[in-house]
Amino acid sequence: MDAEIEQVYVERGIQGVRPRFAYPLIRLAHTGPMTIRDLAKSLGRSHSATSQTVAAMRKEGLVTSEPGPDARTRRIDLTEHARSLVPFLEAEWRATHDTVAELDREIPYAMTAVVEEVRRALDRRPMRRRILDHLVEPPR
Repeated sequence: MDAEIEQVYVERGIQGVRPRFAYPLIRLAHTGPMTIRDLAKSLGRSHSATSQTVAAMRKEGLVTSEPGPDARTRRIDLTEHARSLVPFLEAEWRATHDTVAELDREIPYAMTAVVEEVRRALDRRPMRRRILDHLVEPPR
């Protein structure tokens, strides 16, 4: 699905934006500059994942990074280019949610329910643990 969403961006002449950037960019547009830690918390994502996303967005010229209130933090803000993309990203976000709802009506089980059940199962036993439980290493 991400590849299809990214294709929508490309068709609209938007280069260098990945679907995983949309939510953080929208959040920053509504809250103003934030530290990576605060952004991660507000998105419900890990600090590590958010830091990687911010680095990728910075590389594409979508955000700036400056020292935060202490030496260990960075404040992230939108560039003017990113700010100009936010109305489209918000429209795409709503359209994507409408599309998921449409798909939920078309198939015999709700994708959103399946995703929630997978999340709960992974909370009970994380993916890493599951992989390790099945991992059979070849003899040396």
